[in-house]
Amino acid sequence: MDILQYQSDFLTYLESQKIVREPKNLYEPIDYILQLGGKRIRPILTLIASDIFSGNFSQAMPAALAVEVFHNFTLVHDDIMDDAPLRRGNETVHEKWDINTGILSGDAMLILAYQYFENYPPAIFQKLAQLFSKTALEVCDGQQLDVDFETRNDVTIEEYIKMITLKTSVLVAAALKMGAIVAEADEEQAQHLYNYGLNLGIAFQLQDDYLDTYGDPKTFGKQVGGDIIENKKTFLYLKALEVANNDDKQKLFALYNENQENISEKIKTVTSIFSDNDIPKQTHELIEYYTNKSFECLTHLNISEDAKGGLRMFGENLMNRKV
Repeated sequence: MDILQYQSDFLTYLESQKIVREPKNLYEPIDYILQLGGKRIRPILTLIASDIFSGNFSQAMPAALAVEVFHNFTLVHDDIMDDAPLRRGNETVHEKWDINTGILSGDAMLILAYQYFENYPPAIFQKLAQLFSKTALEVCDGQQLDVDFETRNDVTIEEYIKMITLKTSVLVAAALKMGAIVAEADEEQAQHLYNYGLNLGIAFQLQDDYLDTYGDPKTFGKQVGGDIIENKKTFLYLKALEVANNDDKQKLFALYNENQENISEKIKTVTSIFSDNDIPKQTHELIEYYTNKSFECLTHLNISEDAKGGLRMFGENLMNRKV
Protein backbone atom coordinates (compact mmCIF):
# COMPACT_ATOMS: atom_id res chain seq x y z
CA MET A 1 0.00 0.00 0.00
CA ASP A 2 2.01 2.90 -1.35
CA ILE A 3 0.04 6.09 -0.74
CA LEU A 4 2.53 8.26 -2.63
CA GLN A 5 2.29 5.93 -5.64
CA TYR A 6 -1.50 6.08 -5.61
CA GLN A 7 -1.34 9.86 -5.36
CA SER A 8 1.21 10.25 -8.13
CA ASP A 9 -0.62 7.93 -10.51
CA PHE A 10 -3.96 9.57 -9.76
CA LEU A 11 -2.58 13.05 -10.48
CA THR A 12 -1.15 11.78 -13.78
CA TYR A 13 -4.56 10.34 -14.66
CA LEU A 14 -6.30 13.56 -13.60
CA GLU A 15 -4.02 15.55 -15.90
CA SER A 16 -4.70 13.15 -18.78
CA GLN A 17 -8.44 13.74 -18.36
CA LYS A 18 -8.15 17.53 -18.41
CA ILE A 19 -11.23 19.08 -19.98
CA VAL A 20 -10.41 21.60 -22.68
CA ARG A 21 -13.61 22.57 -24.46
CA GLU A 22 -15.98 25.45 -25.05
CA PRO A 23 -17.50 27.43 -23.48
CA LYS A 24 -14.37 28.30 -21.53
CA ASN A 25 -16.28 30.06 -18.76
CA LEU A 26 -17.98 26.75 -17.93
CA TYR A 27 -14.94 24.45 -18.05
CA GLU A 28 -12.06 26.67 -16.86
CA PRO A 29 -13.53 26.93 -13.33
CA ILE A 30 -13.78 23.11 -13.24
CA ASP A 31 -10.13 22.75 -14.21
CA TYR A 32 -9.23 25.48 -11.69
CA ILE A 33 -10.83 23.78 -8.67
CA LEU A 34 -9.48 20.34 -9.64
CA GLN A 35 -5.94 21.71 -10.01
CA LEU A 36 -5.98 23.54 -6.65
CA GLY A 37 -4.57 20.48 -4.96
CA GLY A 38 -6.12 19.29 -1.74
CA LYS A 39 -5.45 16.07 0.09
CA ARG A 40 -7.05 13.80 -2.58
CA ILE A 41 -8.12 11.52 0.27
CA ARG A 42 -11.29 10.19 -1.35
CA PRO A 43 -9.84 9.08 -4.71
CA ILE A 44 -6.84 7.56 -2.93
CA LEU A 45 -9.25 5.52 -0.78
CA THR A 46 -10.95 4.23 -3.96
CA LEU A 47 -7.56 3.11 -5.29
CA ILE A 48 -6.58 1.54 -1.96
CA ALA A 49 -9.78 -0.52 -1.83
CA SER A 50 -9.38 -1.78 -5.39
CA ASP A 51 -5.75 -2.70 -4.71
CA ILE A 52 -6.61 -4.54 -1.48
CA PHE A 53 -9.22 -6.76 -3.11
CA SER A 54 -7.72 -7.30 -6.57
CA GLY A 55 -4.07 -6.22 -6.56
CA ASN A 56 -4.97 -3.76 -9.33
CA PHE A 57 -5.62 -0.14 -8.49
CA SER A 58 -5.33 1.25 -12.05
CA GLN A 59 -8.74 -0.18 -12.95
CA ALA A 60 -10.30 2.08 -10.29
CA MET A 61 -8.96 5.36 -11.77
CA PRO A 62 -12.26 6.40 -13.47
CA ALA A 63 -14.23 5.70 -10.26
CA ALA A 64 -11.63 7.58 -8.21
CA LEU A 65 -11.89 10.57 -10.54
CA ALA A 66 -15.69 10.47 -10.29
CA VAL A 67 -15.39 10.70 -6.51
CA GLU A 68 -12.91 13.59 -6.72
CA VAL A 69 -14.97 15.55 -9.26
CA PHE A 70 -18.13 15.08 -7.18
CA HIS A 71 -16.32 16.13 -3.99
CA ASN A 72 -15.04 19.29 -5.67
CA PHE A 73 -18.52 20.01 -7.02
CA THR A 74 -19.80 20.03 -3.43
CA LEU A 75 -16.99 22.39 -2.41
CA VAL A 76 -17.81 24.88 -5.18
CA HIS A 77 -21.46 25.02 -4.09
CA ASP A 78 -20.65 24.96 -0.36
CA ASP A 79 -18.33 27.93 -0.81
CA ILE A 80 -21.13 29.87 -2.53
CA MET A 81 -23.56 29.04 0.29
CA ASP A 82 -20.99 29.98 2.94
CA ASP A 83 -19.73 33.03 1.00
CA ALA A 84 -16.22 31.66 1.62
CA PRO A 85 -13.34 33.70 0.18
CA LEU A 86 -10.66 30.99 0.25
CA ARG A 87 -10.33 27.35 -0.71
CA ARG A 88 -6.96 25.62 -0.32
CA GLY A 89 -5.34 29.01 0.15
CA ASN A 90 -6.69 30.36 -3.15
CA GLU A 91 -9.72 32.31 -4.29
CA THR A 92 -12.93 30.29 -4.36
CA VAL A 93 -14.54 29.75 -7.77
CA HIS A 94 -17.38 32.23 -7.18
CA GLU A 95 -14.88 34.88 -6.04
CA LYS A 96 -12.57 34.36 -9.03
CA TRP A 97 -15.46 34.28 -11.54
CA ASP A 98 -18.95 34.94 -10.15
CA ILE A 99 -21.80 33.15 -8.39
CA ASN A 100 -23.66 32.15 -11.56
CA THR A 101 -20.51 30.61 -13.02
CA GLY A 102 -19.90 28.71 -9.77
CA ILE A 103 -23.44 27.28 -9.81
CA LEU A 104 -23.34 26.20 -13.45
CA SER A 105 -19.78 24.82 -13.37
CA GLY A 106 -20.71 22.87 -10.24
CA ASP A 107 -23.75 21.42 -12.01
CA ALA A 108 -21.55 20.33 -14.92
CA MET A 109 -19.14 18.63 -12.48
CA LEU A 110 -21.95 16.54 -11.04
CA ILE A 111 -22.86 15.31 -14.52
CA LEU A 112 -19.21 14.68 -15.43
CA ALA A 113 -18.78 12.57 -12.30
CA TYR A 114 -21.48 10.18 -13.51
CA GLN A 115 -19.90 9.93 -16.96
CA TYR A 116 -16.70 8.38 -15.57
CA PHE A 117 -18.69 5.29 -14.53
CA GLU A 118 -19.32 4.61 -18.23
CA ASN A 119 -15.80 3.11 -18.33
CA TYR A 120 -17.09 -0.03 -16.57
CA PRO A 121 -19.12 -3.08 -17.67
CA PRO A 122 -22.90 -2.80 -17.12
CA ALA A 123 -23.05 -4.81 -13.85
CA ILE A 124 -20.30 -2.75 -12.20
CA PHE A 125 -21.67 0.48 -13.70
CA GLN A 126 -25.06 -0.22 -12.13
CA LYS A 127 -23.62 -0.87 -8.66
CA LEU A 128 -21.43 2.25 -8.83
CA ALA A 129 -24.29 4.44 -10.05
CA GLN A 130 -26.66 3.15 -7.35
CA LEU A 131 -24.15 3.82 -4.58
CA PHE A 132 -23.24 7.19 -6.07
CA SER A 133 -26.88 8.35 -6.34
CA LYS A 134 -27.59 7.28 -2.76
CA THR A 135 -24.46 9.05 -1.51
CA ALA A 136 -25.06 12.25 -3.50
CA LEU A 137 -28.56 12.58 -2.07
CA GLU A 138 -27.27 11.95 1.47
CA VAL A 139 -24.66 14.69 1.00
CA CYS A 140 -27.48 17.07 0.02
CA ASP A 141 -29.43 15.98 3.13
CA GLY A 142 -26.39 16.74 5.27
CA GLN A 143 -25.82 20.12 3.65
CA GLN A 144 -29.44 21.12 4.26
CA LEU A 145 -29.20 20.08 7.93
CA ASP A 146 -26.03 22.17 8.21
CA VAL A 147 -27.91 25.19 6.83
CA ASP A 148 -30.90 24.51 9.12
CA PHE A 149 -28.64 24.36 12.17
CA GLU A 150 -27.46 27.95 11.58
CA THR A 151 -30.86 29.28 12.65
CA ARG A 152 -31.55 26.74 15.39
CA ASN A 153 -30.47 27.08 19.00
CA ASP A 154 -31.50 23.61 20.13
CA VAL A 155 -29.10 21.47 18.06
CA THR A 156 -27.82 18.43 19.97
CA ILE A 157 -24.42 16.78 19.62
CA GLU A 158 -26.21 13.63 18.38
CA GLU A 159 -27.88 15.65 15.62
CA TYR A 160 -24.55 17.23 14.72
CA ILE A 161 -22.88 13.82 14.36
CA LYS A 162 -25.75 12.73 12.09
CA MET A 163 -25.28 15.86 9.97
CA ILE A 164 -21.53 15.41 9.47
CA THR A 165 -22.08 11.70 8.77
CA LEU A 166 -24.33 12.68 5.87
CA LYS A 167 -22.47 15.76 4.68
CA THR A 168 -18.92 14.39 4.84
CA SER A 169 -18.61 10.83 6.05
CA VAL A 170 -20.83 8.96 3.57
CA LEU A 171 -18.63 10.12 0.67
CA VAL A 172 -15.46 8.86 2.39
CA ALA A 173 -17.23 5.53 2.95
CA ALA A 174 -18.58 5.39 -0.61
CA ALA A 175 -15.13 6.14 -2.05
CA LEU A 176 -13.84 2.97 -0.40
CA LYS A 177 -16.82 0.85 -1.37
CA MET A 178 -16.51 1.99 -5.01
CA GLY A 179 -12.98 0.61 -5.10
CA ALA A 180 -14.27 -2.67 -3.68
CA ILE A 181 -17.06 -2.75 -6.31
CA VAL A 182 -14.57 -2.21 -9.14
CA ALA A 183 -12.46 -5.05 -7.70
CA GLU A 184 -15.60 -7.23 -7.56
CA ALA A 185 -15.29 -7.90 -3.84
CA ASP A 186 -18.30 -9.58 -2.23
CA GLU A 187 -20.99 -7.30 -0.78
CA GLU A 188 -20.33 -8.19 2.86
CA GLN A 189 -16.61 -7.36 2.60
CA ALA A 190 -17.38 -4.16 0.69
CA GLN A 191 -19.81 -3.13 3.43
CA HIS A 192 -17.23 -3.68 6.21
CA LEU A 193 -14.89 -1.38 4.31
CA TYR A 194 -17.74 1.12 3.94
CA ASN A 195 -18.27 1.08 7.73
CA TYR A 196 -14.54 1.67 8.27
CA GLY A 197 -14.80 4.72 6.04
CA LEU A 198 -18.00 5.95 7.67
CA ASN A 199 -16.41 6.16 11.13
CA LEU A 200 -13.15 7.50 9.72
CA GLY A 201 -15.10 10.21 7.92
CA ILE A 202 -16.69 11.37 11.18
CA ALA A 203 -13.24 11.57 12.80
CA PHE A 204 -11.98 13.43 9.71
CA GLN A 205 -14.73 16.09 9.93
CA LEU A 206 -14.24 16.55 13.67
CA GLN A 207 -10.55 17.15 13.01
CA ASP A 208 -11.55 19.66 10.32
CA ASP A 209 -13.77 21.45 12.85
CA TYR A 210 -10.88 21.59 15.30
CA LEU A 211 -8.47 22.92 12.67
CA ASP A 212 -11.01 25.54 11.58
CA THR A 213 -10.56 27.19 14.98
CA TYR A 214 -7.08 26.10 16.03
CA GLY A 215 -5.31 25.44 12.73
CA ASP A 216 -2.33 27.35 11.36
CA PRO A 217 -3.56 29.79 8.66
CA LYS A 218 -0.38 29.07 6.66
CA THR A 219 -1.10 25.34 6.36
CA PHE A 220 -4.87 25.03 6.84
CA GLY A 221 -5.70 26.56 3.44
CA LYS A 222 -9.02 28.02 4.54
CA GLN A 223 -9.95 31.03 6.60
CA VAL A 224 -9.25 30.10 10.25
CA GLY A 225 -12.32 30.93 12.33
CA GLY A 226 -14.65 30.51 9.35
CA ASP A 227 -17.06 28.32 11.32
CA ILE A 228 -17.23 30.94 14.09
CA ILE A 229 -17.89 33.75 11.59
CA GLU A 230 -20.70 31.69 10.02
CA ASN A 231 -22.16 30.69 13.42
CA LYS A 232 -21.72 27.00 12.61
CA LYS A 233 -22.99 24.75 15.38
CA THR A 234 -19.90 22.54 15.38
CA PHE A 235 -19.03 20.00 18.05
CA LEU A 236 -16.75 22.59 19.66
CA TYR A 237 -19.63 25.05 20.08
CA LEU A 238 -22.18 22.44 21.19
CA LYS A 239 -19.80 20.87 23.71
CA ALA A 240 -18.94 24.30 25.11
CA LEU A 241 -22.64 25.03 25.65
CA GLU A 242 -22.93 21.70 27.44
CA VAL A 243 -20.02 22.13 29.86
CA ALA A 244 -19.48 25.90 30.27
CA ASN A 245 -20.72 28.04 33.14
CA ASN A 246 -23.75 30.32 32.64
CA ASP A 247 -21.62 33.39 31.95
CA ASP A 248 -19.71 31.68 29.13
CA LYS A 249 -22.92 30.15 27.75
CA GLN A 250 -24.59 33.56 27.57
CA LYS A 251 -21.54 35.07 25.86
CA LEU A 252 -21.46 32.26 23.29
CA PHE A 253 -25.18 32.49 22.66
CA ALA A 254 -24.97 36.25 22.11
CA LEU A 255 -21.94 35.97 19.84
CA TYR A 256 -23.67 33.36 17.66
CA ASN A 257 -27.06 35.12 17.53
CA GLU A 258 -26.29 38.83 17.26
CA ASN A 259 -24.59 40.74 14.47
CA GLN A 260 -20.97 41.35 15.42
CA GLU A 261 -19.16 44.26 13.80
CA ASN A 262 -15.72 43.21 15.04
CA ILE A 263 -15.23 39.76 13.51
CA SER A 264 -11.66 39.27 14.74
CA GLU A 265 -12.77 40.05 18.29
CA LYS A 266 -15.62 37.54 17.97
CA ILE A 267 -13.19 34.80 16.84
CA LYS A 268 -10.80 35.65 19.68
CA THR A 269 -13.54 35.60 22.36
CA VAL A 270 -15.16 32.35 21.16
CA THR A 271 -11.78 30.62 20.87
CA SER A 272 -10.93 31.75 24.38
CA ILE A 273 -14.19 30.29 25.74
CA PHE A 274 -13.47 27.00 23.95
CA SER A 275 -9.96 26.85 25.41
CA ASP A 276 -11.08 27.77 28.94
CA ASN A 277 -13.56 24.89 28.87
CA ASP A 278 -11.08 22.28 27.65
CA ILE A 279 -12.93 21.84 24.37
CA PRO A 280 -9.79 21.02 22.29
CA LYS A 281 -9.04 18.03 24.53
CA GLN A 282 -12.63 16.78 24.39
CA THR A 283 -12.68 17.16 20.61
CA HIS A 284 -9.50 15.10 20.29
CA GLU A 285 -11.02 12.41 22.54
CA LEU A 286 -14.05 12.14 20.25
CA ILE A 287 -11.81 12.04 17.17
CA GLU A 288 -9.90 9.17 18.76
CA TYR A 289 -13.17 7.38 19.62
CA TYR A 290 -14.39 7.35 16.01
CA THR A 291 -10.94 6.51 14.66
CA ASN A 292 -10.75 3.47 16.92
CA LYS A 293 -14.32 2.55 15.97
CA SER A 294 -13.24 2.56 12.32
CA PHE A 295 -10.30 0.28 13.17
CA GLU A 296 -12.70 -2.24 14.75
CA CYS A 297 -14.33 -2.66 11.33
CA LEU A 298 -11.00 -3.86 9.94
CA THR A 299 -11.19 -7.03 12.07
CA HIS A 300 -14.04 -8.27 9.82
CA LEU A 301 -12.07 -7.88 6.60
CA ASN A 302 -10.56 -10.96 4.94
CA ILE A 303 -7.42 -9.15 3.82
CA SER A 304 -3.75 -9.38 4.70
CA GLU A 305 -2.43 -8.03 7.98
CA ASP A 306 -0.23 -5.69 5.94
CA ALA A 307 -3.31 -4.23 4.26
CA LYS A 308 -5.06 -3.82 7.61
CA GLY A 309 -1.93 -2.14 8.97
CA GLY A 310 -1.91 0.23 6.00
CA LEU A 311 -5.54 1.20 6.62
CA ARG A 312 -4.79 1.77 10.30
CA MET A 313 -1.83 3.97 9.43
CA PHE A 314 -3.97 5.93 6.99
CA GLY A 315 -6.52 6.58 9.75
CA GLU A 316 -3.86 7.58 12.27
CA ASN A 317 -2.33 10.02 9.81
CA LEU A 318 -5.74 11.62 9.23
CA MET A 319 -6.28 11.94 12.96
CA ASN A 320 -2.96 13.74 13.42
CA ARG A 321 -3.07 15.97 10.33
CA LYS A 322 -2.54 19.74 10.47
CA VAL A 323 -4.14 20.61 7.12
